[in-house]
Amino acid sequence: MASMTVAVQRYGLVWRDLEGVSQVSAGCFDRPAARRRKKALKETGCTRVEIIEVGPGELPEPAA
Repeated sequence: MASMTVAVQRYGLVWRDLEGVSQVSAGCFDRPAARRRKKALKETGCTRVEIIEVGPGELPEPAA
């Protein structure tokens, strides 16, 4: 029987907090969890919230 490899996609988030400072997530999420986190950040007043695909062991870079 052939083995199947499952590619796991990981996502991080970048956003601007209430003071306008760029922030990044300190962990990775699957797609549904990233969407929930994005919604929560927007509800607290954060802006420019984006979901970014990241590789294994990587975290997103803050926006300039």
